[in-house]
Amino acid sequence: MTWWHAVVIFIAGMWAGTINTVVGSGTLVTFPVLVALGYPPVTATTSNAVGLAPGTVSGAYGYRHELVGYWPQVMRFAVASFFGAIGGTVLLLTLPKGAFEKIVPVLVGLAVVLVIVQPKVSKWVQKRREANGREHHAGPLLFGLLFVIGIYGGYFTAAQGVMMMAVMGMLLSEPLQRLNGVKNVLSAVVNIVAGTIYAFVAPVSWPVIGLLALGSTIGGQLGARIGRKLPPAVLRGVIVVIGLAAVVQLVLK
Repeated sequence: MTWWHAVVIFIAGMWAGTINTVVGSGTLVTFPVLVALGYPPVTATTSNAVGLAPGTVSGAYGYRHELVGYWPQVMRFAVASFFGAIGGTVLLLTLPKGAFEKIVPVLVGLAVVLVIVQPKVSKWVQKRREANGREHHAGPLLFGLLFVIGIYGGYFTAAQGVMMMAVMGMLLSEPLQRLNGVKNVLSAVVNIVAGTIYAFVAPVSWPVIGLLALGSTIGGQLGARIGRKLPPAVLRGVIVVIGLAAVVQLVLK
């Protein structure tokens, strides 16, 4: 690894940590960067899961004030994410390498679409809440969806936060800032579970992991403190451009 590779990976990790805390989809920054630098898709994914885990923990800590009094419910949600993440890692480790490389462009493309439509989904959720005028509580459907998202996150982490915000926004009546805090905790659970498993049994790059961990931890705190002041359209635009570039590169590779 050259020094400029290290700088690029560190900056990508910091940017991803910020984006993950604010809107999710930070993997759409780091994954294309690692692939562009020559890392195989599977190694890029597993190293991402391990390296970005400290950033998700940092972001979750930054949102701790929004979760005061809500931790018992968060812990119940975390159970679904925990077991889903295990399922996702099993899929990545058992499916043929060729299958993963074929499905990655589809997953990245799906993540980009979700990032694009996320504002419209948020507006629809808000209108639905205002029209309904009643409380929504956690039920089996929400736990089932969080479990499925956990599987996706354990297999390929990009945009899992956007998915979580969408389903929780539709099925819960909590303020969006609180839901963002819940999203950060659940993303941390998925990344820690997947990262721990990958660290022992999957191909990873430890220099990459170290740089991503340092950068994403700093980014997580930046996202929690000042990220909400950044224009969401700017963050979303960067994610979409990088994500589309990744799809093109992976398809042509």
